Amino acid sequence: MSKKTSEKIVDYLKINGPTTAKVLAQCFSLTTMGVRQHLQALEDDGLLSVEDRKASRGRPTRYWALTEKSHPLFPDRHDELTSQLIESVRVVFGDGGLDKLISHREAASQQLYHQALDGHETIRDKLDALAQLRTQEGYLATVEIDENSFWLLENHCPICAAATVCAGFCRSELQLFQHLFKGMAVVSREEHIIEGARRCAYKVVPC
Repeated sequence: MSKKTSEKIVDYLKINGPTTAKVLAQCFSLTTMGVRQHLQALEDDGLLSVEDRKASRGRPTRYWALTEKSHPLFPDRHDELTSQLIESVRVVFGDGGLDKLISHREAASQQLYHQALDGHETIRDKLDALAQLRTQEGYLATVEIDENSFWLLENHCPICAAATVCAGFCRSELQLFQHLFKGMAVVSREEHIIEGARRCAYKVVPC
């Protein structure tokens, strides 16, 4: 199946960088107006940005470039690379070395999370702050309340590849949450994406 014109434009910009509509029209044997329609649609989707560059004479020339939102359109093997790197750490440094790596990550996250939750007194306020931080990290986290407990719900796992090959990452995150609410609440994981659940659900029961 041949690629659509918009896909060809995206590929061209990826390879050649910011380009004008005139150059693209010549490249794909289209009218400048026709190319602009494709460019405008891609810009509306957030895939392109525009920059007007001053020309030696006359009006500025408009250049079109890809945005970060276009990254998922291209092959991404970071999950495979992550798995390979974890396995390499295990082979070179042993399970003890991998545990040290996970512990270092947990300590760094603990410091960051403590700073984010500092100043929030109640469990609900702390959970809201934590959910906001986790969402920024890609976990799509929300907070819910039932009669006797709170729930931190994470609807996506951006470290799923790492967690799949090394359960220590998930164990470390649970321990991190338990530490954050030590003395205030008991935290347990009731649903787990790695085990086939739709989301990770953490139950937070006040002490």
